[in-house]
Order: sequence, then C-alpha cells, then structure tokens
Amino acid sequence: MQILPIGEQNFRKIREEDMLYVDKTEHIHRLITSGRYYFFSRPRRFGKSLTLSTIAEIFRGNRQIFEGLWIEKNWDWTKTHPVVSIPFNRIGYSELGLEQALIGVILENAKQHGIALEAAKPGLMLRELILKLAEVQTPAVLLIDEYDKPLIDYLEKEDLHIAKAHRKILKAFYGTLKDSESQAALRLLLITGVSKFSQVSIFSDLNYLTDITLHKQFAQLVGYSQAELEHNFADYILQTLRESDVAETREQLLEAIRDWYNGYSWDGVTSVYNPFSILLFFSHQQFQNFWFKTGTPTFLIRLLKERHFFNFHNVRVSEAVFESYDLENLETRSLLFQTGYLTIKKIEPDQRYILGYPNREVEAAMYNHLIAAFGEGSPLDSSEPVFHLRDALYADDLEQVIRIVNSLFKNIPSLHFARQSEFLYHALLHLTFHYLGVFIDSEVHTSDGRIDAVVHTPNCIYLLEFKLDESADAALRQIREKGYAEKYRLHGKPIIGVGINFSSAKKAVDDWTQEVL
Repeated sequence: MQILPIGEQNFRKIREEDMLYVDKTEHIHRLITSGRYYFFSRPRRFGKSLTLSTIAEIFRGNRQIFEGLWIEKNWDWTKTHPVVSIPFNRIGYSELGLEQALIGVILENAKQHGIALEAAKPGLMLRELILKLAEVQTPAVLLIDEYDKPLIDYLEKEDLHIAKAHRKILKAFYGTLKDSESQAALRLLLITGVSKFSQVSIFSDLNYLTDITLHKQFAQLVGYSQAELEHNFADYILQTLRESDVAETREQLLEAIRDWYNGYSWDGVTSVYNPFSILLFFSHQQFQNFWFKTGTPTFLIRLLKERHFFNFHNVRVSEAVFESYDLENLETRSLLFQTGYLTIKKIEPDQRYILGYPNREVEAAMYNHLIAAFGEGSPLDSSEPVFHLRDALYADDLEQVIRIVNSLFKNIPSLHFARQSEFLYHALLHLTFHYLGVFIDSEVHTSDGRIDAVVHTPNCIYLLEFKLDESADAALRQIREKGYAEKYRLHGKPIIGVGINFSSAKKAVDDWTQEVL
C-alpha cells in the first residue's frame, strides 16, 4: 500500500516517494485557468500548503511528477512561469523578527532565479523581484502561504502588541503590490490563510483579489470528498476492518468515519473530510481527536468562557460574519468559523447562514475543553463524569446521576460561583448533556419551553428537568403539565420524568424526584 503522507506538504516528495496523493489537479486547473488573483481561507491542517506546492510544480513545468493525474493531459507543459514562494509557516519570523525573515525569504527566491535586488525593504524587494522576473522571463506566480500566521501566533492578551507590530509590517509589505504594474507582472497571485484580518492591506490595497473561501466551485479544492475517501483509501479501509475492532462491516466503518471526521462545508451543500484526521485515523486504526489536539489555542477557550459563549448549535449569522475582523475586537462566531470549530450547515434563502459543529471529533473535544474551563478543572479529567453519567443512566442508578451532577460544580471557587451561579449552572449542565449525546442518544434543548434533557437508554427514556433555587416538585410538575412525555410514547419504552433542583447556596443538588410517566 502507498505510504500515508502524514504531515507532508511537499508535492514533489509525495509523488517521488510514492506516497498516497488524492488527485486535486482538476480542481487546481479550474482555479489557475479561471482567474489570476485569489485569497483562499481554510482551517489549519487542511491541505493549503500542499495545494500551493502542487501549483508551483505545475507552473515549473514538471510534467513527470504528474504522471497519471488528471492535469497531465490537460495542461500545456511547454509554458512555464517563475515561482516566488513565501511560506510564513517556515520563514522563522519568531527567531529573526518578521521584517528580517521576509527579507531573507525574498533574497532566497531572488537567488533561485538569478536576480539581483537593489531595494532594502521587504515590500519593495518583492515588487522589484516580480517586475524583474516579468521583464527577463515571464509573468511570475506568487504564492503566499499562511499569510496570517504572524498574527494568529500572538493573539493572547500579553502578546497582542507583537501581533499589532506584525500587522503594521504586513500592511506595508502587501501595499507595494497594489499598483497596476505589479498586477501585470503576475500570472497568478494566491494568498492562503486561516482568517481575514482587517488593516493588513490584502483586503483593502489589494482589492483586485477574489476571495474564493465560500465559492461553490472550490468547495472541494482541499479536504477529501466521500468519493475520494472510498476510492483512494480502499486498501486502508480493508486493512482497518481486518486488523481493528472499530467496526464489523465496511458500511459501519464508513458511517463511523463520516460521523467522526466529515462535515466541513463552505457552501452548505458540499461536505469534506479533514485530511489530517483521516490520515492519522488510518495510521492508528482508532477514533481519536487528532485535529483538535494539534493546536487548539488556550486563548480561544478563555475567550469563550469570558464571553459566556458555549452553545454552538444552529448559530444563525449573516454574511458579514465571514468578512475581516480586527485584532482588537475578535468576533467570536467569525473566529470559530474561520479556525474550523464551526462550519456552514445550511444557507437559508435570505442568505442567513446556519453554523454548527462539523463532526464528532470537534464537538466532543470542544465539550471536553469547555467543561474543564467553566468547571475550573482540567481537560484531562472532564470527560470522566460524562462516561460515569452514561454508565449510571444505563444502570438506572439515579442516585449516582445526582452525585455526578454535583461533582461538576465541586471545583468552582465559591465566590466565583456566587457571582455567576445561574450562568455556570446552565452552562455546565448544557455542555455535559450535549457531551453525553456524543456517546448515547441524548437531546439538550435551550430555554424555549422544551424539556431540558432527554436521554434514551436500552431500558427506558429519561426526561430531565433542572431547576435552580426552586424545587424538584416544580421541575416534575412542569414535565407533567407541558406533556413532554407525549412525543416519546411510540418508542415502546417506560418514560421516567426526573425533577432536579440545584441550590446555588449549597452549590449542589438539594432535592430530586422521579415518576414513571
């Protein structure tokens, strides 16, 4: 079987060493033949760097490494263009300083093409290089990868001054390419990143760029479609069935892989798999949160806690949420979408977008971190109460359920809880029962007149209603009076209503009651 290219972003190396490559060259061909100036955003570890590496080899005319791929017979390999590559994830700005790192990478590109530069500032050097390449060769291909990494790396409050200094340097850097002479010297300009930051020039001075992030024609430019997964990983699917116990049949395995790693969409219709997670899944042959744990920033979890934001289901937004945002005022929903924690689930006729978790991997890992943050605990421990809760419900042990609910609040300092008792109470219960729903059939609703939580076990259906500083009888009475059980009569299982009252003074459940409905 072909080697899995885990972490490999160099197209030439993948092809020369016979690693598995999912053929994206037809999508790339559409990109490079339908326009010239692009911005393309995707979350980290999604294949942006590999795409740029592939484009570079196409324009260098290296037909031999495209043998057997779609583009081999659909491209004029006699027409080549000089390639200028600026990969921000590899230029060493944290050690050298951003300006010096830019100077170094531009000088390296100039040396590769035999061009001597006279300018001293990074932006002017880049412009001079492009103009000279167009004069002595042909219009250049300029590929800028992860343009926003010098900003994203410094979003913590204590580092924000560095991000602001980098933003100023980047604005001057890109601003030198805004004139028509620079545009004419470019065969292709493609800038990739995770986020759209304002005041960096690429969305103001470079207003000729086309943002294809949400363009339906490029919805599968990166990421794996269902057909690509089943075709390219056929051998690995069979191997996983033979050597692991994650599923008994091919259909079960494909359904589980889809549940865990599919679901990313930028048009509300086409969904793709996270490539990084798929490669690691077939390597490990077990389901884990591969992508989430490669670099979820602590500042993001802290920001969500500070802003009391924890319910990410059916988040309705306007198109404005996908536009650029400021370092000083990071919009929560924009940040979650652009970094890959939320994705487009549906686009409504009035151009309102419905956002939600892409898949089980992201959802479970986010619950784990948020429960830890709101409960003042560690992500290493926050999943344990959820597993214990599942086991207690399966065993019909409601006393153990109450003990587990109480354990959620034990680490919160009393003064902290006193100030935010209602919010923390709702947040932790909401997150815990949603997390439970990842492992068993559990529904959690918002405060719109519906039951707080519904849990289906093999033996029965639990309808749980929680109250804060009221009474368990009041909670159970609400279940009866609102007829919550009627929806579940046809399931053929006993329906048990559970009323639970939580005391903010005791920081614990002080009363609970149950009744067969």
